[in-house]
Formats: sequence, structure tokens, C-alpha cells
Amino acid sequence: MKIRWNPIVKKDLQVTARSMRFSWGVFAYEGVLMLAFLLALAIIQGNVRSFYGNGNIYNYLIYLFPVLAVSQVLIVALIMPIMTASAISGEKERQTFDIMLTTCMSPLSIVLGKVASSVLRILFFVVAGMPIMALSFVVGGLGWDNLFYFVLTIILLSILSGSIGIFCSSLCKRSITAVVLSFAFYFVIYFLTMVPMILNLLWTKGEHAGESMLLLLFNPGVFFEEFFMQIMTGESLFGTKGSMFSKDEVGFITYQLSQGKTWMFLSAICILLLSFLFILIAAWRVNPINSSSVKKKTPRPPKAPVKEG
Repeated sequence: MKIRWNPIVKKDLQVTARSMRFSWGVFAYEGVLMLAFLLALAIIQGNVRSFYGNGNIYNYLIYLFPVLAVSQVLIVALIMPIMTASAISGEKERQTFDIMLTTCMSPLSIVLGKVASSVLRILFFVVAGMPIMALSFVVGGLGWDNLFYFVLTIILLSILSGSIGIFCSSLCKRSITAVVLSFAFYFVIYFLTMVPMILNLLWTKGEHAGESMLLLLFNPGVFFEEFFMQIMTGESLFGTKGSMFSKDEVGFITYQLSQGKTWMFLSAICILLLSFLFILIAAWRVNPINSSSVKKKTPRPPKAPVKEG
């Protein structure tokens, strides 16, 4: 059975494979990860010698994983909107947008193809960084299933970032404007999901946040904090011993969701739904029927000539 690829994905991957710019991008990505690895290793070695003398440094190499993982998360969150924010607006700038609309592809297929090609390119970067990430698993005592879960979280972040970028690209005519708007949406999602919790804590003088914390299910930052808490300590971010919020500070539903990995999986579903919403809106904007720039005004009937005399 022959797999039918999205034409946009196929074309973008062929262009990427022949591009020297992409190779230099992978090289820069590896360089940043290597610098983060060496810096974290130097800090760990210095702390071990300061507090434990000649202690066994291999027991503390597990902390290389969150350092390298957070580095990759920040890089992906930075470059993914730049990739997708120019997907539609770049076609408009090159005056190829109308040609793309004349193909047999639907607007949703066009948007999904742009997002999918960007996610695949990000996966190339992540796979290239696997040898460095594997060092914290070989000597750090982490299970290889955690590395698999980390790749899934990177894919989830890429889909969210790509959907925000493609949404902003469908709104703007210039790529630079779409990039700035994408990071503005980042801030809005991160901040607005925390506003109800902050207001609730201020109202109760920091004693109870209640069920307002459920809105944090849509917050990617909280999702990654929960992910690293589950891997490093096996506990949730909410309502457990040693967590940021005690059992008395969270609501009943929030506490029940914090048992096990329920919160993390439910948050992943909410982020995917939010991403799909952005993709649907972008497809609606790309559709020429809904575009305000192509809507024709109803012609007015010609005025009757005025008879003189």
C-alpha cells in the first residue's frame, strides 16, 4: 500500500534536505546543547567537590537531563513560531499565495501540511541531539521510556507552537509581524491561564486557589513543570508532599487529577485541542471564500441620466 504524503510536506522536506542552511542550523543546535551540557557538568562537579569532597559524581549526573531538556524546550519554543509564522505570510510576500490556492488541496490540508513539515524539521533537530541527551540516561539512572516521553512532549510543544505561528501567519501580510504576534500569543496563553489562580490566591491571602487551577491545564509551562516533577521525583506539582501547592491550597478536583500522571495526560489533551482550534481558525482564514480581501462588493445599479429641461 502506497503512502500518500501531503504535497506541501513532501516539497518542504525535499527543499530542507538540499538546504545548507538547515545543516548549519543543526550544527548550531548541537553547539548550544553541548555548551549547556559542559556548563551543567562543570556546575555539578564543582558542587560535588564543595559539599562532598571526592564524592562519586556519577550519582548526580541525573540532573543533566532537566538541564538539556529545558534547553531543547526553549530552543523549540523560540524557533518553531519563526518557522510557521512565515508559512502563509511568506507566500503572500512572494506573491505565490494565490497560486497555492488554485491547487486541489483544501485550506485545511494546506495549513496541516505547513504545520506537519515544521514539526518534522524540529524532530530532525531533536534526533540530532539524542547522543548528548543519552549521556544522562546511560550514567544517570533514568529509564529509556522517559526519553521516549520527552520526545512526545517536544512533539506536543511543536504542534502548539506551529499552530500559533500558522494562525498568526494567516492574520498578517508580513512575516515579521506574524512572528511578533506569535510571541505575543505565547505570552497571552501563559499569563491568562494563571490570572484566575493569582486572583483567587490574592482574595484568600494565599490560603486557597480552588478550582481556578484547572485553567492551568492549557498552560504549556505548567505541563512541562509537571512532566519534570513526575520524572525526577515521581510526584505531582499539586497537592503532594514537597510540591509547589499543598493539598489545602488546591481544589478537590485539582487534587484528584494530581494523583499519578492524570494531570499530565489531561493537560496534553487540552493543549492538543487548543492547537487544533488555532489550526481550524487558520484554515478558515486561508479559505478565499472567507477572506475579506477577495470579497466582492455588491455592485450598485447605475444612476439614471438626468434629463435637462
